[in-house]
Amino acid sequence: MSNAEHETGNGLTSGEPPDEGELLEWTCHPVKRKPLVSAAVTLFIILVVVAIYMTTYSRMFTLLGLVILLMSLAKFYFPTRFKMSESGVTIKTTTQTLFKEWGIYRSCYPDKKGILLSPFVEPSRIENFRGLYVMFEGNADVVTAFVKQRIRRAHPEIDTALPGGPTA
Repeated sequence: MSNAEHETGNGLTSGEPPDEGELLEWTCHPVKRKPLVSAAVTLFIILVVVAIYMTTYSRMFTLLGLVILLMSLAKFYFPTRFKMSESGVTIKTTTQTLFKEWGIYRSCYPDKKGILLSPFVEPSRIENFRGLYVMFEGNADVVTAFVKQRIRRAHPEIDTALPGGPTA
């Protein structure tokens, strides 16, 4: 597939980028990380579904409730694959594949669980909606350094906007 067929605007594409060699790739599956939390959440879902059935006696509403609960917790129950290359970030979930180019991002904010890639130089109230959150899987230092390096390459003029100082 050519880049022309691949682009959908604003650096967002629906499939994978052209093959340029994998640089960083990992899978994040939160349900496997904390078995007790996973069991509690699953039990809660079962109780809610039973309560829906006992309240409505409708199999259709019960099924609809189950689907809504599972879809709202899809990032928790189903694995998410992350791939970072020279051209951008690819995220594969159960239902979609997203690719965003490094040129979109101007800053990043790492925390304990992941890193927020922001299209703004300064912190903004809407960056959680416009940015991209990439979860870590025991690779926080490697991913953070990789992201900072790619953002600096895409925007050398905004080096000071990256938290944590210079990274090689």
